[in-house]
Amino acid sequence: MKIDCKRRGKLGGKQWVIILLSMMICSASWFTFINKTAVAKQEYIEAIIAVEDDMALAEVEARLTSQLPEIEIVHTYNNGFRGFAVQATSTQLQVLTGFEGVKRADPSVSYTSSLKDSVPFIGAEAIRGKLDKNGVALTGKGIKVGIIDTGIDYHHPDLSRNYKGGYDFVDKDDDPLEGKDKNGQGTVHGTHVAGIIAANGAVRGVAPEADIYMYRALGPAGQGSTEQILAAIDKAIEDEVDVLNLSLGSPINGPDWPTSEALDKAAEKGIVAVTSSGNSGPAMWSVGSPGTADKAISVGASIPPLKMPKLTLFRKPELSISIQSVQGTAPWQFRRDIPLVDGGLGMTEDLENVRGKAVLIERGGIPLIRKIVNARKAGADAIIIYNNVAGAFAAATEEVQPIPAVTITREDGEALHKAIQEQEDAKTTVLRTVLEEETDHMAFFSSRGPVARSWKIKPDVVAPGVDIDSTVPNGYLALNGTSMAAPHIAGAAALLKQAKPEWGAEQIKAALMNTAVALTDDSDNEYPPFVQGAGRVDMTKAIRTDTLAYPGTLSFGVWSLGEREQLHEETIVLENHSKKVKTYSFTTDSTPFLGLKWELPRQVRVKPGQKKAVTVRLRVEPAAVDYNQLDGALTIEGGNEAIRLPYLLFINEPDYPRIGAFDLQPLGTNKGYQYEVYMPGGAEELEIALYDPDTYAFVGILDQNKAIKPGLYEQKLAADDIGVPEGTYRAVVYAKAGSKEEVLETMIRLEQKQIDEKRSKR
Repeated sequence: MKIDCKRRGKLGGKQWVIILLSMMICSASWFTFINKTAVAKQEYIEAIIAVEDDMALAEVEARLTSQLPEIEIVHTYNNGFRGFAVQATSTQLQVLTGFEGVKRADPSVSYTSSLKDSVPFIGAEAIRGKLDKNGVALTGKGIKVGIIDTGIDYHHPDLSRNYKGGYDFVDKDDDPLEGKDKNGQGTVHGTHVAGIIAANGAVRGVAPEADIYMYRALGPAGQGSTEQILAAIDKAIEDEVDVLNLSLGSPINGPDWPTSEALDKAAEKGIVAVTSSGNSGPAMWSVGSPGTADKAISVGASIPPLKMPKLTLFRKPELSISIQSVQGTAPWQFRRDIPLVDGGLGMTEDLENVRGKAVLIERGGIPLIRKIVNARKAGADAIIIYNNVAGAFAAATEEVQPIPAVTITREDGEALHKAIQEQEDAKTTVLRTVLEEETDHMAFFSSRGPVARSWKIKPDVVAPGVDIDSTVPNGYLALNGTSMAAPHIAGAAALLKQAKPEWGAEQIKAALMNTAVALTDDSDNEYPPFVQGAGRVDMTKAIRTDTLAYPGTLSFGVWSLGEREQLHEETIVLENHSKKVKTYSFTTDSTPFLGLKWELPRQVRVKPGQKKAVTVRLRVEPAAVDYNQLDGALTIEGGNEAIRLPYLLFINEPDYPRIGAFDLQPLGTNKGYQYEVYMPGGAEELEIALYDPDTYAFVGILDQNKAIKPGLYEQKLAADDIGVPEGTYRAVVYAKAGSKEEVLETMIRLEQKQIDEKRSKR
């Protein structure tokens, strides 16, 4: 495909952006940052105000209402997060940022919802025969598990006995029943998550006798704001739940986002906070808040024992092509051979001879949903979409489509395309589905860490998140996602809490991480820690461990190479939960790395019931280091289970995303627009360039700014100041910090009619 990127105007010496854009057209699944702009209240938006730790909430609230009476305080948070949710204008939000007693002020953002084989796979069934200190079998009995999600069908026969209450922060009542959107489409996510944790009927969850408390903070289409999530965390702390599950996320990779800080507060109060890492993998740095919370357990997704469908060709059986189902389409369940034909880009004119066949379509050109709908209407039996850049990609559609659709890598797609071209008669190209046993590998979609700026390793652990069959309103359904992995860990935490009621959140997290099984890829290479954390949870080992070591992973941060040798220290706490004196020893990876020198304790003696803090040191010799990133694991022996502590360090600043998310929304009264861009490390320069979506020709500059501070940057643009006509544009957001430069591409609408329509509906 030839792309014309002729440009008009000047971008300040960044001509390379055009070249990069040409290579990336329709090539990446960029994050979309959704700000919950309250158009219904003119220019007012929901914002989250964090109060300084040494200031009384009542004092700051009184000052706010006195000096800024037009600001409406919607909610006050006392537990997981200290501050307020308010309705304010963009101008007022800037004033609040410097207000006495206010630590920070951020616009509210949106969060999306990001068994039968998986429960025994993590060892939950194997420990049923064990008893707690009261002689009761380990089923989660007596443990309160809070769930922040889309609600729950508490009438479901598998959940009715476990449901004990909750609250609906969407409809603001005591009935957190799964909701419906304006089209009558019901949500299922929260009920599915609840079933994984504690279903007790036709299917049995990890902790089938745990008490469930549902906090509905995600409404129709699984959307919820920061305000609702924080309120739900506050209520869960107030209700004194033992475990709290959040199978949700935002695209913001930063340690200081309010939801992440609130989960850390919940953990400090003794609650085992569990959250999904996100479904934006396999790219590094794709983990999002609240999966970035330091003290919470961030969970990635692995593959339980499954016979996974792979594709091959009748005439080329040596091919073995992995597929990823497009979420929202029918499962790939072919047990017969099927003709394969070329479908171009999936446009109507490309699909003249596809009835009863599988159609191979290239990614790009038109939206993915249009490709699927066009092929379905043309009579295709199945759709295979291959990437237009190297590697694989994940895809989803909110509009459910009753046809199997999968994605594959560009390399595999080109192999199939070549096979089709080699046949004179396309009917002789026959696609065959084979089932291959696959287990204990990482799910392709699982978000990766580490956390930007703090460099912490996330996820902490992984659990099954592929083809998980659980409860939904009026039945059962198999779903994929880290949303399904997190409740496995929440249920596991409930079992541990029942068995070890004296353990706090930090100890339960350590037990799950210390005993996890390290996973390897198809080539038997161990996944790095920012992919799998400590590994896949194993409850049989976690329940019997007599030693805890935390933190469960070691993040040595970023080191700038200089002339001097550099030293880094980490403190590790060892706890002896046996009845004997334990002597622990430390070892490093079997293969030494050039330029690194470890200084480890020789032997550490810890008495029964005691704990001891020890220091490990790592020295770097600048002259000998020729790598940018290093990961591995320390091993602690002496307990009844060997403990692995994965570690990660960077040499010089890593190439993390400078632009985490971008969104533009219309303002409701002065005919303008407001955009937000999240930059975890800030930027020296920020520029938003606009291009024609069809020809990719340069159109103009939407905005330019300099010296942007780390975090969320918000800017309002008057319609009269925008020098391009109304319409839809391809926006290229450019950020530069030091020698690092980055672009993010997204589609935006500049349309005054859209604003007027929204105003007329008020």
